[in-house]
Amino acid sequence: MQILADENIPMLEVFERHGQLHRVAGRSLNPEMLKDVEVLLVRSVTQVDKTLLANSKVKFVGTCTIGTDHLDLEYLAERKVGWFSAPGCNARGVVDYVISGLLTLAERTGADLTQRCYGVVGAGQVGDRLVQVLRGLGWQVLVCDPPREQREGGDYVDLKSIIENCDVISLHTPLTTVGEHSTRHLIGEEQLAALRPGSWLINASRGAVVDNQALKTALKERSDLRAILDVWEGEPQVDVELAQLCDIATAHIAGYSLDGKIRGTEQIYQAFCQYFGLKPEAGIEFPPQRLLSLQLAEHIPLMEALRVVCRAVYDSRGDDARFRLSLSGDAVERRAAFDLVRKNYPVRREIPDLKVTVEGSELQQMLGALGIKA
Repeated sequence: MQILADENIPMLEVFERHGQLHRVAGRSLNPEMLKDVEVLLVRSVTQVDKTLLANSKVKFVGTCTIGTDHLDLEYLAERKVGWFSAPGCNARGVVDYVISGLLTLAERTGADLTQRCYGVVGAGQVGDRLVQVLRGLGWQVLVCDPPREQREGGDYVDLKSIIENCDVISLHTPLTTVGEHSTRHLIGEEQLAALRPGSWLINASRGAVVDNQALKTALKERSDLRAILDVWEGEPQVDVELAQLCDIATAHIAGYSLDGKIRGTEQIYQAFCQYFGLKPEAGIEFPPQRLLSLQLAEHIPLMEALRVVCRAVYDSRGDDARFRLSLSGDAVERRAAFDLVRKNYPVRREIPDLKVTVEGSELQQMLGALGIKA
């Protein structure tokens, strides 16, 4: 069996037990490479559609990502090609990214995170986990997810209510371009103009969910607005001027925790074995932590404890610094640099993996909200 995989997918060795594995840069994949390939393993940078697969022998496509907007699902169904994604694999990494961004903006603006109202747009694998963490911390949260509201009912609000009432808006919706729930430019000129004074906008979903040109104009005209962007329209080509206006700008790495990557590979591997009727080998083992444990004094203030715990695991300011270094040169050089930042991404773990020793019920509640077992 011939297996072709994006070289940035970790722990691919498990697939070598069942066939001949070839690794390539995901953005370089082309029809010629797929001539004899039966299994294709990708990430979000590869568009899997008729153009790529028309003359191939591909029977199975696995994407080690939550989203599937880079897969032409109708075409795959027409071709009777099995496909599988990895829902939830990197959701916790994105939550950690958002929390890190909030801590940084609070320091830069002097805002009290406990007194802000948070709006989460999209309550899927990522958004739902973020809501649980924020509410676990005792913070006020409003949630907008029209498709879920239609299916399930529940305590949801519309986007207008989010914009009118929330000081922080975090976007976690898939990119859809058709139908009544299209999310392309969900946040555009009209929505940006209506943001509350001092609002923070976070986008760690898909670049086109926010009208990047409208956001650039808004940030130029309103010095009170703050933005954190991990995703960009037209990436790997990034609007340098927009990136410079953001408080935190990163190269689509919000979910790039090692744990999330390994979970994605494991989920796709299990689906691959099931699809072809193969017996899975032993599961993928997670490497040991670099920071074995953390001990907090009982008298440490709650917000200081939150900063210490979260930053002991992950601080998005490092990703911001590395990304800004990649924004020099011409367009071709910047595109290559964007992918290099992702390819050479440092090892990063997740907050719930950290072992923390602490006394005091208030701190115990905070740790529980973060998913840490003290």
